[in-house]
Amino acid sequence: MPDARKTLTRHTIEAEHRHPDSTGDFSGLLNAVTTAVKMIANQVNRGALVGEAARTDYGEVQKRLDVISSEILIGETEWAGHLAAMAPEEMTGFYPVPARYRRGKYLLVFDPLDGSGDIDVNIPVGTIFSVLRSPHPGAQAQATDFLQPGTEQVCAGFALYGPSTILVLTTGDGVDGFTLDRDIGAFVLTHPQLRIPAETGEFAINSSNERFWEPPVRRYVSECLAGRTGPRGKDFTMRWIASLVAEAFRILSRGGVFLYPADSKDPGQPGRLRLMHEGNPIAFIIEQAGGLASTGHGRLMEVTPLDLHQRVPVILGSRVEVELIERYHRDHAEPSTDDFSLFNTRSLFRP
Repeated sequence: MPDARKTLTRHTIEAEHRHPDSTGDFSGLLNAVTTAVKMIANQVNRGALVGEAARTDYGEVQKRLDVISSEILIGETEWAGHLAAMAPEEMTGFYPVPARYRRGKYLLVFDPLDGSGDIDVNIPVGTIFSVLRSPHPGAQAQATDFLQPGTEQVCAGFALYGPSTILVLTTGDGVDGFTLDRDIGAFVLTHPQLRIPAETGEFAINSSNERFWEPPVRRYVSECLAGRTGPRGKDFTMRWIASLVAEAFRILSRGGVFLYPADSKDPGQPGRLRLMHEGNPIAFIIEQAGGLASTGHGRLMEVTPLDLHQRVPVILGSRVEVELIERYHRDHAEPSTDDFSLFNTRSLFRP
């Protein structure tokens, strides 16, 4: 079989063969996750036919597809003997593998359906997951077992449910993308060794929050919007899909930078995205593809989590842009009197 038609199963097994001490547990876990992804893809394709909202641990009303996706991932991975526990985004705590099943050496953290708030308008959504080693293999897990920095991840990946279903993976040896071939029911390698260009002319941010941004972010966006007439000396394009998996895949495909920065909208929250369910796995993928992932003040994957649902600011993508944004944060040691407001000198509606 030529590489262009290499299945994910073959790809994973060949990778394990390069490590003589491998036990097959990881490939078994990955197989269970990919089976769950195929099942979730089918449910997402049904859209509104699935049903209305359901209530979760948080007491919030969420999309029925969120709950179904979480149940599928738990159901497909809990019994196989690879996991000690998992931490779905929908749970306030974590889910230990029941005693009736063999407990394994890995922990699974996942957001079952990222971007589900846009399901109604048919915007691409996805599943994000991260695999960690359990500090106590085979034993009953504790919540503190999950509180590992992103640098400890064994594997990270996300599935994108769009016009095609794509699975993006890294195990620390680059990033590969696989497309679901529905004719054979398997993921096929279609995007080997993805690389993010170091430079870009595209950025993504929710500009409706401009009034809450810190000055370094306002400065960066203002300079991008100034285009060729500004200090950057080139024109930029702005994107905002409001789906992290879609933004990440766009950056992996053609470069760009994504900002969900710290702001003052909710002073009790230092950021909007969950460190363990969203930030760390996407950061691992972005770094392995040659990009950078930052909080604005330092490497995202070096943040030590204090809570399963800890939130952080996230800035990721093409290396040159992320480094520049970090420099602007360093430069801003004191409150500035400069006005970097988005509409201060240049409007979106007039030159």
